[in-house]
Amino acid sequence: MSIVPSAETIRAIVDGRAPDPFAVLGMHATADGRIVVRAFRPGAEAVGVVQTSTGRLLGWLPCVDDAGFFAGALPRRKQRFDYRLRVRDAGGERDVDDAFRFPSTFGELDLHLLGEGRHWRAWELLGAHVVECGGVSGVRFGVWAPNAQRVSVVGDFNHWDGRLHPMRRHPGIGCWEIFVPGIGEGAVYKYELVGAHGGLLPLKADPFGFAGELRPQTASVVRRTDHHAWDDAEWMAGRTERQRRDAPVSIYEVHLGSWRRSPEHPERPLGYRDLADALVPYLLDMGFTHLELLPVSEHPFDGSWGYQPLGLFAPTCRHGSPEDFQYLVERCHRAGIGVILDWVPAHFPSDAHGLAQFDGTNLYEHADPRQGFHPDWNTLIYNFGRTEVVNFLVGNALFWLERYHIDGLRVDAVASMLYLDYSRKAGEWVPNRYGGNQNLEAIEFLKCANTEVYGQHPGCMTIAEESTAWPAVSQPIEAGGLGFGYKWNMGWMHDTLAYMGRDPIYRSHHHHEMTFGLLYAFSENFVLPLSHDEVVHGKGSLLARMPGDTWQQFANLRAYFGFMWAHPGKKLLFMGCEFAQGREWNFEASLDWHLLDSPWHAGVQRLVRDLNHLYRELPALHALDCEPAGFAWVSADNAAQSIYAWLRLGPDGSAPVLVVSNFTPNTHHGYRIGVPHAGRWRERLNTDAADYGGSGQGNGGGVHSEPEPMHGHPQSLAITVPPLATVVFVADL
Repeated sequence: MSIVPSAETIRAIVDGRAPDPFAVLGMHATADGRIVVRAFRPGAEAVGVVQTSTGRLLGWLPCVDDAGFFAGALPRRKQRFDYRLRVRDAGGERDVDDAFRFPSTFGELDLHLLGEGRHWRAWELLGAHVVECGGVSGVRFGVWAPNAQRVSVVGDFNHWDGRLHPMRRHPGIGCWEIFVPGIGEGAVYKYELVGAHGGLLPLKADPFGFAGELRPQTASVVRRTDHHAWDDAEWMAGRTERQRRDAPVSIYEVHLGSWRRSPEHPERPLGYRDLADALVPYLLDMGFTHLELLPVSEHPFDGSWGYQPLGLFAPTCRHGSPEDFQYLVERCHRAGIGVILDWVPAHFPSDAHGLAQFDGTNLYEHADPRQGFHPDWNTLIYNFGRTEVVNFLVGNALFWLERYHIDGLRVDAVASMLYLDYSRKAGEWVPNRYGGNQNLEAIEFLKCANTEVYGQHPGCMTIAEESTAWPAVSQPIEAGGLGFGYKWNMGWMHDTLAYMGRDPIYRSHHHHEMTFGLLYAFSENFVLPLSHDEVVHGKGSLLARMPGDTWQQFANLRAYFGFMWAHPGKKLLFMGCEFAQGREWNFEASLDWHLLDSPWHAGVQRLVRDLNHLYRELPALHALDCEPAGFAWVSADNAAQSIYAWLRLGPDGSAPVLVVSNFTPNTHHGYRIGVPHAGRWRERLNTDAADYGGSGQGNGGGVHSEPEPMHGHPQSLAITVPPLATVVFVADL
């Protein structure tokens, strides 16, 4: 190319249509050995070239097009060198670095892995990174848009003019890159794309952006995620032991925007740091082992509760910066509390600034609406058969575990991913290559995600929200499973809540609803979930679903919590349920903490606290949560009195636990229960205790066995069974 490009080339630069702007702009050597510099500076009166090392002005470039295109040869220069541009315009004269003098910073291996779709750390290249290039500070931008004709980064730093920072294309892998000097953290930006057919697309937020603007604004924001000085080494070193199948896992599920709000500013949610100060001590006091957060990825619509995320790599700025979120996680770890994120790879919203039609084609979403659109949620479905999309999602899972020290991922809506006909009528779905309804690509994606999570971060765990009878969800992949660590036990939740909602008069006819779960309790590694989904959409609160007068409602709920904590499986409870919030959850308002002024509600909170501590203290209540050897019915068939009795058993040498639940308001004195050991059985917890708001009926701290065989055991206890209560006894060995 000559010193001055052709008029057509100049016009392509000016119009933002040049296929390779880096081949035109910046410093180049001509065929005859001269060094030329070309710059496009709309509005500039003059543009000169300054040698960086000396600060000397080497000359002014001729303006060869009134639109602001400058080009000229530098006399007596034969070798390229570092330079800056001296720009004179209406605002004065200043020296600026030229983005087109910097080379690509992508390495060959990175390019190969990106092209292969197996770069699990693609977020280290793509997105916006504050870096130094050639001694100059700036931001490197990278984005995947293989079908775009042109991609530019735009923001306040270039007046949102897509002609000024068109990106360098990496042919063959579909990625674009540019280093923009002189900007840093806090810069607001989007991508401007010209689609495959030449049309300008809506401005797009960065799929790999590490932060976003506060809604309703939709741009990405340059933020670092790598400079938090972590102080949780002790937790990270011992995390594997804390999250094993034989460890106590009691999860408190929280929506950060509505857990608590400042009385002075009820319209605003608390920040991550304020939450760390308030939420972490609360978790510690209540005895929960884990905090599970509803999705924190950036999302445009508050009413989605985060389940329609667009910024998968960005913790929502509703509560602060990425480092603020890292601080919250760190505070949890320092208190011995694990952090689980609700992760949403099943679908994404169709907002114009997001992933939909990102480069003018169905890039992230499946092209066929029968496979790429969720009728239930009016959202789009990822194309799990595309390696780059799998790379994006798996890399995102690993990103949270690495950059934010997250301890587990609860994967949302797994059933909707597994089945091609999920919530679809005949003719609205496409069978797989074998004619079945299994989504083979999604299955392989889930296996891949679990393989990489457990392979690269063995102390972490994954939990599936899977509501069907799909087999072996939480079994190892090599054994034919999907590779999750745990699965939500949705069947247990539905059956037991249905039972608890019935008047005690009718419960005897539905006795099996409380026992049926034990038929499959050990087919998976289960979490028993009383989640946010059970206190919204007109279902009412847990308390409101209990029958009877006020006393009976609270007694029913206390008995149910006792039943749950003594049942095999890890525990999950949504915020507010631990103190029996009376109204349905409202994501726009704080929980009703004032209810704790009432002895009724305070009693339920004390019970949940004691249940958590007892669950953690007694190996029989957690060590064999996922093993058949950890459970034995004592009496499962007393439907007439709606009483259930069972044993929880731990490792050899640990004390067995007897649990008795009575789901009628009748008190039973001298009720005989068979036990495997002679001696005293201490009453360790009674949900009817006066301290919890109950009637105070019980067993005086314990009962001694008698050599009267019962229920297949050589010894038995004659106990008082309180009304609507669960009682826990521990053998004195």
